[in-house]
Amino acid sequence: MSFGQGGPYGPPPQDPFGSRDPQGQTPDWAALADASAQRARRRRWMLIGGGALATAAVAAIVATAVVTMNGDGGGGERASDKNSSDLPAPPGPATDSADPGPSFSDAVPLPPPNPKDFISTEDKDTAPLSADTLFPGPKLTMGDRVYAKGPTNRTTNCAGATQGALGSILAANTCDQVIRATYTRGGTAVTVGVAVFSTETQALKAKKEASGGLASLSGSGVPTFCRGGTICRKTTNSVGRYVYFTVGGFTNGKDVVKGDQEVFDTGDDVAEFTFLQIRRRGEAQASAAATAPVED
Repeated sequence: MSFGQGGPYGPPPQDPFGSRDPQGQTPDWAALADASAQRARRRRWMLIGGGALATAAVAAIVATAVVTMNGDGGGGERASDKNSSDLPAPPGPATDSADPGPSFSDAVPLPPPNPKDFISTEDKDTAPLSADTLFPGPKLTMGDRVYAKGPTNRTTNCAGATQGALGSILAANTCDQVIRATYTRGGTAVTVGVAVFSTETQALKAKKEASGGLASLSGSGVPTFCRGGTICRKTTNSVGRYVYFTVGGFTNGKDVVKGDQEVFDTGDDVAEFTFLQIRRRGEAQASAAATAPVED
């Protein structure tokens, strides 16, 4: 029995590598190319489809996480949708503290002592008083002018340190003492004298009634000046319970006239220095009183 050229099982398979079959037939190269292209397209679409599915799965996971974070996932109210009144209030200051707050005294502090009070009455003016405390050092410097300090003197015989009517005026107002010092510069000399009283009232009265003048103080290299009728320049002033006088002129005995500026400058400098010394005396005592401990 003959079944033709292929035998009972149909024609023999084709050689995919291009070899001829035993019967000598040539393979269909066009069909093989189409089949290969179809297989390549199927693989490409499978890869694209798999990537899209993976991307969709990741997006679904992210969306689920966002919903979970913003709400309860069941349509509940989100935290961002709440009113500000529903949010917890910031913590306030602690009211129950174990430490007490600062306390302040209701007492009004006393005003600082007035320096003038300490040089206006002997009851408060208790600091040491002498020629050395009023006129310290060997010289006096005022600006660019330097004066040498000459002799000094302290006496309780107030009239003995004056000339003319001034002695009786000081005595009538109960003068306690007179302290004097002489300063020289070139050919000029000035003696300053401080008359001390118990109260400011007595000092002001003596200043108002003052007449005559202070007796110049010579010695220690300073010749006699402003004596025997020589015309000299005199000043009178007061502060607190102190009245201070000056008498100034030339050491050669020449009369002083208005144009003798060096005599006026010397007298003004010495008078100003004396005023400052008395004022510093009051300031020092007021400062000491302000810092002194309070007695029980």
